[in-house]
Amino acid sequence: MTIALVTHPAYLEHDTGPGHPERIARLTAVLEAIEAAEIPGLQRHEAPRASAGQLAAVHCEAHVDAMLAIRVPEGQNAALDADTIVSSGSIEAALRAAGAAILAVDLVVEDKAQAAFAAVRPPGHHAEPDRAMGFCLFNNVAVAAQHARSRHGLARIAVADFDVHHGNGTQAAFWDDPMLFFASSHQSPLYPGSGERHERGVANNIANTPLAPGSGSREFRHAWERDLLPAIEAFAPDLLIVSAGFDAHAADPLAQMRLEAADYAWLTGELVALAGRHCGGKIVSSLEGGYDLAALAESVVAHVKALDRPAD
Repeated sequence: MTIALVTHPAYLEHDTGPGHPERIARLTAVLEAIEAAEIPGLQRHEAPRASAGQLAAVHCEAHVDAMLAIRVPEGQNAALDADTIVSSGSIEAALRAAGAAILAVDLVVEDKAQAAFAAVRPPGHHAEPDRAMGFCLFNNVAVAAQHARSRHGLARIAVADFDVHHGNGTQAAFWDDPMLFFASSHQSPLYPGSGERHERGVANNIANTPLAPGSGSREFRHAWERDLLPAIEAFAPDLLIVSAGFDAHAADPLAQMRLEAADYAWLTGELVALAGRHCGGKIVSSLEGGYDLAALAESVVAHVKALDRPAD
């Protein structure tokens, strides 16, 4: 099975400053680990820029214009909020992060790859239609979902999000559209404070399973087996997109869950099998969180290898 790896050197120019967890070394660790893993059949692609029009399918014009207008002097940083820091290279990186998810969709829908992983930064799932937040400038997976509809005519798009933080931005972007489905497991209580079970969307198209701090493999797998995989299955998507955050790992410094790389491999295999039943095996994944470098690298490799499993 062919796996496309979509990335770009511009991501290394997004400098969040000293001590910030969403740092350049994250992507370096990921790419070095993927290279060392020597995954058979891996195809490498350079991410394009997303256009303003593609971003506007998710984000309001004021937000897109505000992001594109940002100018930060070389070697300096600016804070959009307490967590979201930008530098002179950040907007280029953000445009190519959304562009990577778009290209990943094109590659799988056009049968140039069976699955695709966008190794990007900044991440995207906290970016709401009208604001940047939580390290995120544009919502990469939501932009990709809308592109799959407008460019390829796919009707029903699902996003599965296993980042330890709730993808509030994706939920907000999908809330009023019954043809978009969002399923998330995440630690609660934790930033950003959303993602309760009663948050269901306009047509029960949102499925949230919050997990308590200290939850590990048993609780995580139970949540997906009992609640989230059946919900995606019932939705029967034409394309499955994954918000692949690895900060629920036991070693991660920003949360208190207890997952291991094997848990990400297991869930990825389950999602691949589900895509096989509904999407011709086509699945797109985009990197979100994960802040312990060794745990992130190991987990990403486990995830990408599991994408290579034959679909049912």
